[in-house]
Amino acid sequence: MIAWLRVAFAGIAILIVSLLLMPWQLLALRFDWKLRRWLPRIWHRIICYCLGIRVRVHGQMETHRPLMLCANHSSWMDIMVLSSIADVAFIAKNEVRDWPIFGTLAKLQKSVFVVREEKRNTGNQVNEIAARMADGEIVVLFPEGTTSDGNRLLEVKSSLFGAAAMAVPASPTGTVIVQPVAVAYTGVHGLPMGRYHRPLASWPGDVEMLPHLKDMLRCGAFEVDVYFGEAVTYGAETNRKQVSATIAKRIRTLLADGLRGRNPAS
Repeated sequence: MIAWLRVAFAGIAILIVSLLLMPWQLLALRFDWKLRRWLPRIWHRIICYCLGIRVRVHGQMETHRPLMLCANHSSWMDIMVLSSIADVAFIAKNEVRDWPIFGTLAKLQKSVFVVREEKRNTGNQVNEIAARMADGEIVVLFPEGTTSDGNRLLEVKSSLFGAAAMAVPASPTGTVIVQPVAVAYTGVHGLPMGRYHRPLASWPGDVEMLPHLKDMLRCGAFEVDVYFGEAVTYGAETNRKQVSATIAKRIRTLLADGLRGRNPAS
């Protein structure tokens, strides 16, 4: 009963905040105001607070631009967590556009929807990502291309790093900064979250969204540690597969150490 009351109060608070901020975001998108970049961060911080999601940041996000953040992906909560930390835009698969709730939120944040199967559209999508990075926007890439159970990093798809390569010619410095990020779900209700309980926060692709969302809301009070690792400079002569392998190795190390409480970014 108490859990459902908490969910109800959180839902009312989220509804009120959304009704207040959404019109401003729609206007900002319509007229391409800078407001569209940082207003989602305010919204996500409030939502994380309402849902009891406590975010701890370790290490420093790169200050140089253009910047691409590459993070492991285990849940829709990753988007809320990363958006509460910085003004970011996401690269998402096209199916997300039609998802209930999350599809609308993704469009409000001006995510770039990628249709991977249609190679004829890939160039336009990559060009959009490159242009926005060159304009100073921070783009987040989930290089696994899907969600995991939160305990490990799945195989990274090197082809997704093509956006970084495309942004190089438009960069004032002739380079793009690619930084690894690990999002580790480490606690629930003040207790350490082990491998067995981590699926409470994760959302693997074979789990239906609405039941998972209901269970997560009932649970609440998650603790999330975000680790920023050592970045890689991507230039005109950089090998995409080497960058992919380096970033994947660093994310794996950050995630494994973070889940074990070793604080790798300290």
